[in-house]
This record gives sequence, structure tokens and C-alpha cells, in this order.
Amino acid sequence: MNHSHATSAANPKRRVKWYRSPLPREQLSKLNKRSDFKGFLQAGGYLGLIVATAAASIYSFYHWPWYVTVLITYVHGMLCPFTINAVHELVHDSVFKTRWLNRFFARIFSFIGWHAPLHFWVGHTEHHKFTLYRPEDLQIDYLPTKPDVMKSMLEWAIINPRWIYRGIGFHLRRARWKIPENDTATRIMFPDSDPKRQWQTRRWEWILLLGHGAIITVSLIMGWWMVPIVVSLTPMYGAWLFFLCNNTQHLGLPEHDPDFRICCRTITLNPFLRFLYWHMNYHTEHHMYAAVPCYNLGKLHQLIKADLPHCPHGLIETWQQVNMIYKERKTNPDYQYVPDLPSPSPSPLVGSNQSVKNDGELKESQTPGSALSVDEKLHDEEASPWVSTTAA
Repeated sequence: MNHSHATSAANPKRRVKWYRSPLPREQLSKLNKRSDFKGFLQAGGYLGLIVATAAASIYSFYHWPWYVTVLITYVHGMLCPFTINAVHELVHDSVFKTRWLNRFFARIFSFIGWHAPLHFWVGHTEHHKFTLYRPEDLQIDYLPTKPDVMKSMLEWAIINPRWIYRGIGFHLRRARWKIPENDTATRIMFPDSDPKRQWQTRRWEWILLLGHGAIITVSLIMGWWMVPIVVSLTPMYGAWLFFLCNNTQHLGLPEHDPDFRICCRTITLNPFLRFLYWHMNYHTEHHMYAAVPCYNLGKLHQLIKADLPHCPHGLIETWQQVNMIYKERKTNPDYQYVPDLPSPSPSPLVGSNQSVKNDGELKESQTPGSALSVDEKLHDEEASPWVSTTAA
């Protein structure tokens, strides 16, 4: 593709006609319903785990053997990287029925994990509209390009002290709006012609830096040595489980394919990992129907699984598939992994205005896609409160 980032970003009429597995309208309507109760179970339960392990780590530091403290702290570090998945779901406004609760918890998890919800949301809208389509997918540059597992595990699994100057330096540069030339996505999302939007994301970066700076300073003065470790420095350690879960979403899959079953990967995980991962193992389903709350994605999977390719079971089978893809590419650089797809459903149900043959050829379908407006509105950047109020 010869289009430039700027040209593509300035072309609002360009669209990808995505295939979505057919689904009865009444079932989709039920799945789209958000619940404050279920939202509190997911968000409150996850936050409770983080608070509990942090408190246990601090208590252990003063009362229990050092190795117990190390173990508890490491478990705490394994939980915290999934805050980005929490932010991801909450900026979709699909976790709680009461919308301000989505924004409230999004800010909490963003602070804990050093995330920028406005920056994430603006790029994520394009990721959903143009999944793995270059150059329109503004998050594609942040996705891994090869399964360099050993290097990443050595860097993330136990401790990554380089985050102190790399991570904090990254946030400091963004707060001062010293954006590197190679960060094309940020320059596209926050152009110089929109200083208000730039200031909104800069202000949140200063909240992160000053807030965590205050926590670290007060803790050091008071001798609360464990507080910075379990509150402000969690990106430094224990991210191996997050790495193995989160990097399965698109790794090794074909680009420029208008079928979410091909460019996204659904995997099955045990109930605890699903909860910790905010049910993003159902990633194909999430891209097809992004308005469905994360806690309903398992139900959606059951309804459309007959229309999906084989879903790897567990992280071992998933990474065996990824490694197979990249092993094949070593001998055949043009190799593209395309899963076997079931035949398209002929039923006149809610779904795409296209169907996809098993050979990957697109054809027009008789099925209207009117109910997809729910998901399109969800990805309407201008309709999102994050564009104007995230940094407030």
C-alpha cells in the first residue's frame, strides 16, 4: 500500500467491510446489555486482587521471612500488567451500565499501570476499524512482529530495571511533548493542529509523573520501603504471564484480511486466567462485536463457535502454533498462516454485509448488516468522552 499515514488518517470515507459471524438480533441485544453488578465483579474483583497482594507484600516485609515477601511481591507484579486490559475494556464503556463508573475505574487502573487512556482510546478506535491494515491501524506499530520469547522473558519475567529510565523517560518525553520522529502514530493521533487534544494527554502524563513521584518521595522519607515497589514500580517485574497472554491476539496472523477470524486469534483459557485477562482470550469475538461486555464474550463464543476456526486450547498450544508460523517463515518468508474456515452461514441473521469463502475470496451477501451500527458507534472517536474529558 502506497498511502501515507497522513493521507489515510485524513480519509474518513475509507472503510473495511468486515465479515462477522451471523447472530440472531435478539441474542445480540441480550449480549450487549451491560451490568453494574457484573462490572463490579470484574473490575472490583481484579482491583481487590491487586490491593490484597500489595497489602500482603507490605505486611510480609515487616512480619514474615524475606523469601515470602519476594514471592508475594512477585505474584503482585504478575497481576498488575493486566491493568492495560482493564483500561482497554473500560474505555470501550462496555463494563458498567453506569458510564461514569467506566471512566472512574479506567483512571484508577491507568494510574496503577502507568497507562494513558486517551492516547490508548484514540489509537484503539483505528485498530478496530482497520485491524492489521497498514497504515490505518495506528496500534500496529506497537504490536510484536516476531515471537522473540526468550529475550522478552529474560527482560520481563523476573525484573526489568531498565524500565526506570526507559519507562519513566517515555512518560516524561510525552508530558513535555517531545515526541520521537519514529512515533508516527502519536503524531497522527495528536497533530500540532489540535493543541487541546495534545494538552489533554500531556496533562494525564503529568498526573502520572507527579502522582507516582509524590508516592515515592513520601515513602522514602517515611521509610515505607515496600510502598513504591508495589504501587509505582510494578512495570519492572513479573510481566511474563501477561506477555504470554496478550501477545497471542494477532501475532503471526495475516495483515490486510477483512475477516476477523483470520486476523484475530481466539484461545481458550482456564477461568482464573480469563478473569485476569479480562476475557480478551475471546479476541475474535471482541473484534466482531465490540459492544459486547467482556463478561459476555464467553456466551458469544458459544453462539458462534461453529463459524470459527480451531481455537488453540491453553497457552502451550497457542504458542506452539505461533512458533510453527515463524518457523515456516524462516524458510518461506512469504508464508501466511490461514486457518481452515467453516462454510458461511446462509441464515438471514445479524452479521456482515459480506460472506467469505473458504478460499478467502470476498463476495457480497444478501444479509444486511444494519445491527452493526452499535459497534460502529462504539468506535466513533468523536462520540467518545475520552476525547474531551480523559485528562480531567
